[in-house]
Order: sequence, then structure tokens, then C-alpha cells
Amino acid sequence: MLEDMTRATKKGDVRAMIVSGPPGVGKSFGVEKVLGKHDLIAQLGDRPAKYEVVKGAMSAIGLYCKLYKFADKDNVIVFDDCDSVFADELCLNILKAALDSKKTRRIHWNTDSFKLRNEGVPDSFEFKGSAIFITNLKFDKSKGKIREHLMALESRCHYVDLTIDTEREKMLRIKQIVRDGMLTEYKFSEELHQEIIDFVDINKARLRELSLRTVLKVADLAKAFPTKWEAMAENTVMKR
Repeated sequence: MLEDMTRATKKGDVRAMIVSGPPGVGKSFGVEKVLGKHDLIAQLGDRPAKYEVVKGAMSAIGLYCKLYKFADKDNVIVFDDCDSVFADELCLNILKAALDSKKTRRIHWNTDSFKLRNEGVPDSFEFKGSAIFITNLKFDKSKGKIREHLMALESRCHYVDLTIDTEREKMLRIKQIVRDGMLTEYKFSEELHQEIIDFVDINKARLRELSLRTVLKVADLAKAFPTKWEAMAENTVMKR
């Protein structure tokens, strides 16, 4: 469903999507896998990229400029753990305008800005692109002022909750993502590949974190220490 919804967002059939779920379950992997295929086609045609992943903090004016850069139809901005935009009222108002249900979505910046003049960004433009928000936040469990902000954004977006919370669900997701090629670049033998997954599965109750990040840590150890990676992993990714 996540990949299907990402394709629909890329086509513009879905205007915006929120992907919520616990850390390390492949929220970003599923989205970027789909968008990366489209981007490869653009690169082969020597055309500019039509999507960008934004991480970390972002100011309101930075958000405005980013939306302008990807304002064309079939462009997508992915906000990956960029939760600061949810807490800032100015950012939220910009997003509400960008993702409105009206046929024409026009965004305005009504304050004089050197940054906009310097970068050649107009003080208003029509946004025809799409947005994907990837977050660990549980919108329905948020409280206080942030809840009002999140509800206003959720009303404009499709909400995909991966609901991957139990050890069994996390392990199924890990196996799915690994099967889809997450460890391909390591060029392990099929036997070693399976040994890494088995190690994580057998020891899942003792791991510091049951996630794809842990799988990558174990894979790094298997590459660095071919003969003693299991012993190394027991001391680094497992609880004493």
C-alpha cells in the first residue's frame, strides 16, 4: 500500500500523504524506492530531479523556497523526520495553502525578504506538486497545541499508519525490506545473507533496537569481521 500510494502521489492523483510508524521499519525505504525509479528515468533524459528528500529543521522561508522549486506537477517533496514544520505556525500555514483542496493552490509570502529577492523567488506562486511527510509521530495520540496543527495537516493528507509495533510485525517488515534488496550492495553470499537475518530473528528480544538500522549494523560487522561478526554483534547491538 505504501508503494502504491507513493506512485499515486508522484502522478499527482494523491496530493499529499503522511506516513507514520515507529523508527527503523523502512518508511523512507519504501517511499524512496518508488521515487528513485522515476528519478533515474529523469537522469537518463538529462532532466532535473523531480523529487527531493528534506531532513532536519526547516524555517518557514526555507519551506516557501523549497515548495517554489518543486511547484510543478509530478514533483514531490518528501519531509523525512522534519517535524519542526509541524510545530511552526507559519510553516503550517504555508503547507495548508500548498495542500489545500481547492483547484488552484496559491501560496503567498507577504513580508519583504532579501532571501527571496536574492534567489529570484516571487512573493506568490501556484503550487501543483505533491508532498509526503514521513514521521514517527502518532497523530491521534498527540496532545496540546501540536495536536491542533497536526489535525489541520491531516485533514489535507492521506494518512498511512504502518502499525508496525509488535516484535512479530517488525520482524516481518525487516524480512520484506531485506528481500527487496536492502543488503544487495554488501554482495554477501546467500548463506551469509540468511545468517544475518536469522541472527536478528533469534536474538530479537535481546537487541537494543529491533529495526532495519540494527540489521545494517550487523551487516557492517559481517563485512568488517568475517570470522567473528556474531561475537562482535553480541557486544554492540545486544543488551548485556
